Amino acid sequence: MLTIALPKGALLDDSIRLFQSVGLDFSLFKDKANRQLQIADPTGQANALLVRAQDVPVYVEYGQAQLGIVGYDVLREKQPNVANLADLGFGGCRMSVAVKASSSYRSALDLAPHSRVASKFVHCAREYFQSLDLPVEIVPLYGSVELGPITGMSEAIVDLVSTGKTLRENNLMELEILYQSTARLIAHPLSYRINADGLNDIIEKLRQQVNVPA
Repeated sequence: MLTIALPKGALLDDSIRLFQSVGLDFSLFKDKANRQLQIADPTGQANALLVRAQDVPVYVEYGQAQLGIVGYDVLREKQPNVANLADLGFGGCRMSVAVKASSSYRSALDLAPHSRVASKFVHCAREYFQSLDLPVEIVPLYGSVELGPITGMSEAIVDLVSTGKTLRENNLMELEILYQSTARLIAHPLSYRINADGLNDIIEKLRQQVNVPA
């Protein structure tokens, strides 16, 4: 039976709606009384796992799930061995460099060499500043990275931005946008190639829902 990894958090509702549009119902995950982390579609066509967004590509890469939905930001950061099949068009946000609004910085290149940059997206942050040929110290933070500049731990942060409200409320401002991120449909490469459990039929239906050419 086909197994699908769904992400907890901001992408879950749209992910459930997308699968409902192709006849798979995992809406039980939205029931606050439900504590199950694995459920079956009522039609018996597929199972779904509810996992942290960062873990979706891990379950898919290791074959515990044949399909998954995850943000492009996670794919860029983790660089898993999965098939990236479609941009699903929802969950839009951007990866940005931000600093204190009161600072004199107007671009990332204004940062002094060896400045500290706080981020939970360590790989993406390092890759970006290497592309600028600007040596910085990446400080890994996995909570509220906005506290980096506020407390003076770091001069800047690299983080996801949706509306920008959190930055503004903490007196921070965006300097640069590294890339735009949306939800992506991913698959286990071997399962995709051999069409395990009718995988390609589901993929084609999902592509049609988001108007992606086959």
